Amino acid sequence: MQEWYSALSSFEQVFWGIALIASVFFVFVLVTTLLGGDAEIEGDVDAEIEGDTGIGFQFFSFKNIVAFFTIFGWSGISFLEAGMSKGIVVLLAAVCGLAMMFVMAFLLYQMRKMASSGTLQMKNAIGQIGSVYLTIGANRSRIGKVQITVQGALRELEALTDENEAITTNTVVQVKEVTANGILIVSPTK
Repeated sequence: MQEWYSALSSFEQVFWGIALIASVFFVFVLVTTLLGGDAEIEGDVDAEIEGDTGIGFQFFSFKNIVAFFTIFGWSGISFLEAGMSKGIVVLLAAVCGLAMMFVMAFLLYQMRKMASSGTLQMKNAIGQIGSVYLTIGANRSRIGKVQITVQGALRELEALTDENEAITTNTVVQVKEVTANGILIVSPTK
């Protein structure tokens, strides 16, 4: 193996070194991603910020840089084997590496968009229909509970009503508004 490596020109040795070292990192990133170690590599922070649109399109990340050097090295070796000049090899290898970075950034961006935070947004309950689980007192006199589907999940939430009569168990209700402290204001459906 050492004789083979020494027989290469210094230009070829650089590309082989980049390709092999980047491939080791690529395998490490792949294994940790598959085993769930993605959070440590990306440096994600679990925080919910109102109005936050997410991380967005990240072109320069650890994964993308590893992908760049992996593709840069291996495509450079391929172009050298095809007999291309050094300048063209570097240029084409860089273009291939940048294309891979763009593809990786785009794929990671699309995957992040598909992820759901799971945080209940109470405003999404407005207009939803559910049923009373615990009797709700008339004129906001006693908090009751309703079972209602919000954001695709059945939930049991506290509720009040502005009606002049209490709303009893199993009555079908619709959410009219949500108070500042997250209590639903409901009324029976007609």
